[in-house]
Amino acid sequence: MPEGHSVQRTANQFNEHFKGKKIKVDSPQGRFTSDAKLINNRVLIEAKAIGKQLFLNFDNDLTCRVHLGIYGKWRFVTAADRGLTGQVRARFFTKEFLADLRGPTVCEVIDSKSVKLVEKRLGPDPTNPDPRKRELARFVDRVKNSKSSIGLLLMNQDVVSGIGNVYRAELLFRAGINPHVLGNQLTEEQIRDLWVDAVKLMKVGVATGFMITRDELVKKNPKKADRNYVYKREGEKCLRCGSVVAIEIMASRKLYWCPGCQI
Repeated sequence: MPEGHSVQRTANQFNEHFKGKKIKVDSPQGRFTSDAKLINNRVLIEAKAIGKQLFLNFDNDLTCRVHLGIYGKWRFVTAADRGLTGQVRARFFTKEFLADLRGPTVCEVIDSKSVKLVEKRLGPDPTNPDPRKRELARFVDRVKNSKSSIGLLLMNQDVVSGIGNVYRAELLFRAGINPHVLGNQLTEEQIRDLWVDAVKLMKVGVATGFMITRDELVKKNPKKADRNYVYKREGEKCLRCGSVVAIEIMASRKLYWCPGCQI
């Protein structure tokens, strides 16, 4: 499932190619046809991402909300390269550019009231600007008042938006925090540091398109197997302490961590 940095990149692509323009919207597959008519030939005011959800805001006070889920994918090409239709749920296009959406968990058109309800439910997003540090405060409050493990909290989109399995594992490793520690057992400094590091790492992800969490490799475009400290390195020696990287199942998701570093 795409993590928040990739959805932010999609929002950036929409703003680059479609913002301020009248867009045609249809559904070659047919499953989005009725909703597509509501925003067809409308101007895209702005695209924005909150965590793993994309919001395309149009000039008639309607928004297309997209959650890719596990199987959803976007394809951005010039209009001349649209190629075969296939199972395209939604197509957004102008004379110059085209964006095809396949296999999303959610693709719907909603009104502004519904958008606000979704935004209120979602946790703060480290990829969005936070000059007044309100999002940081929200994150600290939601973690320090919880009796759930921090390993679960970082995957809870109501607590923080956009963090998935890779960033969860890497953030906790970099902080030296055991994933089983409860949220209310962490110090406020530890929680703040997790947020600051999430902002840093996901900024790299937005810029490069890759989840690189080893600082020394950020500018070297490393191959996928070398980008992270513990993610998918179970059974191998920890790059810092030499302990064996562990794997376990936490709430049906694979959790990677180092018992030597994350005491």
